[in-house]
Amino acid sequence: MTQTPSRPLLPMTGHTMGTRSAATCHFKCGDACLRDEGSLSASPHFAEVARAAVSRRSVLQALGLTAAAVGASTFLGTPRAQAATAPAAGEAVVSPTFRFRPVEPVDRTVDAVTVPAGYAWHTLVQWGDPVVPGAPAFDLDRQSPEAQAMQFGYNNDYLTIVPQSSTRALLVANHEYTNENLMYPGFVDEASLTDEQIRTSMAAHGMSVVQLRRYLSDPRWYADSSRWNRRITALGTPFRLTGPVAGDALVRTTRDPAGRTVIGTLNNCAGGTTPWRTVLSGEENFDQYFRGDPVGDPRNRDTYGLVDATGTPGDGRFWYRVDDRFDVVAEPNEINRFGWIVELDPRDPGSTPVKHTALGRFKHEGATVSLAADRRVAVYMGDDTADQHLYKFVSEGRLSPGGTNGPRLLERGDLYVARFSAEGDPSTDHDGTGEWVPLTRGGRSMVPGMTLAEVLVFTREAAAAVGATPMDRPEDVERNPVNGRVYVACTNSSNRAAAGVANPRPGNRWGHVVELREDGDDAGATTFTWTLALVCGDPADPSTHFAGFPADRVSPISCPDNLTFDSRGGLWISTDGQPGSLGLNDALHYVPVDGPERGHVQQFLAVPTGAETCGPVVDDEGDSVFICVQHPGETADAVVDAPSSLFPYGGTTRTPRPAVVQVYREGGLWRR
Repeated sequence: MTQTPSRPLLPMTGHTMGTRSAATCHFKCGDACLRDEGSLSASPHFAEVARAAVSRRSVLQALGLTAAAVGASTFLGTPRAQAATAPAAGEAVVSPTFRFRPVEPVDRTVDAVTVPAGYAWHTLVQWGDPVVPGAPAFDLDRQSPEAQAMQFGYNNDYLTIVPQSSTRALLVANHEYTNENLMYPGFVDEASLTDEQIRTSMAAHGMSVVQLRRYLSDPRWYADSSRWNRRITALGTPFRLTGPVAGDALVRTTRDPAGRTVIGTLNNCAGGTTPWRTVLSGEENFDQYFRGDPVGDPRNRDTYGLVDATGTPGDGRFWYRVDDRFDVVAEPNEINRFGWIVELDPRDPGSTPVKHTALGRFKHEGATVSLAADRRVAVYMGDDTADQHLYKFVSEGRLSPGGTNGPRLLERGDLYVARFSAEGDPSTDHDGTGEWVPLTRGGRSMVPGMTLAEVLVFTREAAAAVGATPMDRPEDVERNPVNGRVYVACTNSSNRAAAGVANPRPGNRWGHVVELREDGDDAGATTFTWTLALVCGDPADPSTHFAGFPADRVSPISCPDNLTFDSRGGLWISTDGQPGSLGLNDALHYVPVDGPERGHVQQFLAVPTGAETCGPVVDDEGDSVFICVQHPGETADAVVDAPSSLFPYGGTTRTPRPAVVQVYREGGLWRR
């Protein structure tokens, strides 16, 4: 077979987003920065809006976070009814029962998991571990698609833990992408992969469901062999399309002329857990899996990056060699069946997962669910590419008291995109105002010249057409369960030249966090005010701001990625890009959003060299934090035969293995 030359893997030079290694750019997003996926919108960039807004008043006023309310339930249990004890000097107060002494920043060359004094960590599950009953043990030299489809996948990203009882829970993890250079001994380049290895990589994508168990006297959780365990892969798992695009001509293919069943999911990044305890997963950089067509549909070619800056089609990771669905010339509509929000019910191992077209198609980071005051379901979503947009879906129907109609609510509703303005009253505590601009409403397109199906399949084009505000890689979007405000992690955009207070440098390599307050703190509202919560970077840089908290007392933080909250509404931020922007290993940070400590960034842990911190789950009832250690050892020139990391360091490790880790207080007990 004639093989198309691959994109060069090693060495790679100077085409990263300014914070990621060249290896990360290549494997994670298919060298997206080589392609122009910039917004088509004529609306001012967020940096310009922020600059105009903060000029109205002093920086410290502009960066003040708002007060939080009190009271929230924890993730895995009920908060302990116990009085707070005074923390030791230098400790961070997270809740009455969860505190730590912040760790020092860790140099990017250190191959270790670094946790606070008094805490320990252990591996719950790692790439290749058996998941489905009967799965073989992992063997680096004898990998196969059949084995991998039964084992824990690669590069775990989003993580959630769905409780079953006080001693049982279901862990659900996404598997975003694969690092073939760290998977296969003797790796040369992607073009030299065998068909067997390509299919194995396809099986390593998707999602895993793993039951966890614990003993009441032990703070640690352990992976269990169970009938609940399940693997979802890009290779053979059927998905049902729902919503307005299901059956439309844009998603009909040779193998699926009805346009209602898709095989597989891929590049699953972050996600969300619904009130009815299903799991949402965002398909992100889907374009890199398809061999492009330089003269094909311009809406995929130009807007979603099917060709690079020179007009050359991508190689599709050579998946087209084993499945012509991934060749856009052979099957032009298959690509339209990826880039959606996926829903999986982990409590029903026999259920068919779905892709919800009403939520729009773009490079989804995740999907966070909240209930409006009238019990409509709102889903917040970011498009993780420079100059892309922030979205919200609001269901047509309302959630029933028991939540049994939950999945159906995501099939019909209105899709909105955010437009920011610097307008506002200078005496207020916000930097500007904004509105959710409708893209669809009542089952109709609100974008002139585009049908409903076109708006939902080519959502980026629709957002630009209505003047949505381009942002600096809006990734995770989370609603604080205590103060009701919405926090947006804008990771970075180093290629943008414009400067402003929100991005006061010629190229935003460090990112920032935006706080939205929707009218009435109602997820169903269509207007909001906004403020800058954090402007990240080296605290010694005077252009950084930490909600007015003294910069000489905070931990360095850069490239905010995933967000979550503890039971008191404290914000936790995981990072993706500190090695390239600060020279530090990526980390997990805690930030109070209320009171005199607001803006006090404190580092809780650091992951090994080359790794990214993903999917944090904070369980302050169990004195534990769960994280995904993604792409450990993903550094320049690293291969199986010469790795830069040996995480998670057990046994005869020859290559790093992405894993889910629990960090727990030593001597802690499960108490109620």
